[in-house]
Amino acid sequence: MPRRRDLLLRVANVNPASVTTHSDRVLYSAIGVFILLYFVYATVGGAAFVDASANYTHPWYQWLVGPLVATGVVAYDRAVVGRVSISYERLDSADPHHLLRRPTFSLYAGRIGLALLFAVIITEPLMLARYQGEIDARLNQVHNEQIGTMASGGAIAAYDARLADLKKATADEDRAVAALNARAADKRRDARTLYRQAISDSVGSGVSRRPGCPDGGYCDTLVRRSRALDDQAAALDTQAGNLLQTQRPGRVARAAEEADLTRMIAEQRVLNAEAIRADAGFGARTKAMAYLIASDFWGIGLFYLGIALLLVALDCAAVGLKFVSHGNAYERTEARIARSREHAAAIAYERGMEDARTYGEATARVIADGIDAATHDDQLARAAAARARVVLHTAVIGEPEDEPEGETGPRIVQLAHSELP
Repeated sequence: MPRRRDLLLRVANVNPASVTTHSDRVLYSAIGVFILLYFVYATVGGAAFVDASANYTHPWYQWLVGPLVATGVVAYDRAVVGRVSISYERLDSADPHHLLRRPTFSLYAGRIGLALLFAVIITEPLMLARYQGEIDARLNQVHNEQIGTMASGGAIAAYDARLADLKKATADEDRAVAALNARAADKRRDARTLYRQAISDSVGSGVSRRPGCPDGGYCDTLVRRSRALDDQAAALDTQAGNLLQTQRPGRVARAAEEADLTRMIAEQRVLNAEAIRADAGFGARTKAMAYLIASDFWGIGLFYLGIALLLVALDCAAVGLKFVSHGNAYERTEARIARSREHAAAIAYERGMEDARTYGEATARVIADGIDAATHDDQLARAAAARARVVLHTAVIGEPEDEPEGETGPRIVQLAHSELP
């Protein structure tokens, strides 16, 4: 059990030797547990983010990015937790208020900003995976609307308009031919009616009430009119056939163009469907999630925010515990050790500086005494030389030297008399 506790303390990046109270041990053990939990959470969240970035194709390398991200954030947390704000001012003071500095709020503000950033890139993919079914249903609805919009506009609309024009031209030509055929049919029908009337008249049951069909009679007139109508119908059929023959090249060209347009419309619809299905990545799913939250806040939205806040709290738990425990026994112990070392180093430094100053002063005195001694020896040598000249001159000549000695001669003689016995 002690080893396990020390392991959690090592994970929290604190010195186990300085954790002397049970409350501090519990606190930093909890911080170590939160750091381990966050490592797992960040690993899974990083893998989910990579999977979302790859359009949910589940790439094999998604489990390589998560641990790297988790290691970086855990390193930041361990730096924040293991750092103690020690005050190095007034090292000789025993006042506990002088041990620690105020917390560095910029450090914690940076961690909060990092937590919000990771809430977007890690928490969001996890939440999207949680609501995958609802999001897929919303995306299906959006995609159907997009398919309808694309079908009514864009390239497909242009193709459909051209196809409608071609079909209208074909229909117009068909109506022209059908009109000729209809007129021919009408004339044949009228010819059959007249012929039936002529037959009735020829048997005596017609208008003339006379049997037979003499030339120039009513029956003969009906027969001629019937034949004329048949000739006109035949002429109309010939005209319709000629018109259809004339229309044939245009019909063939339009039929080929219609086939091409139909093929292009099918291809464009396939491309549109693929593009719409491809628009189901992180951005589209996030937008769908926002729509679901806005449309059902007290259902999906509240639960979504609750889970997101829980994950963000897990993200900031270790640093939050560190912040609220500022000034505990562990930090004071670390501060005392660091301040005592710094105080000893400062005293040793001052002592070294004082020794250096003393050595410098002693060296300066020795050098000054040497210079003074050298100057005194030079003066003695000059005085001895002057005295020797005077003694030698007196012994040889018997009279004092009459040579002019200038201004220095008398002073040297006086010096020699005064300093030599």
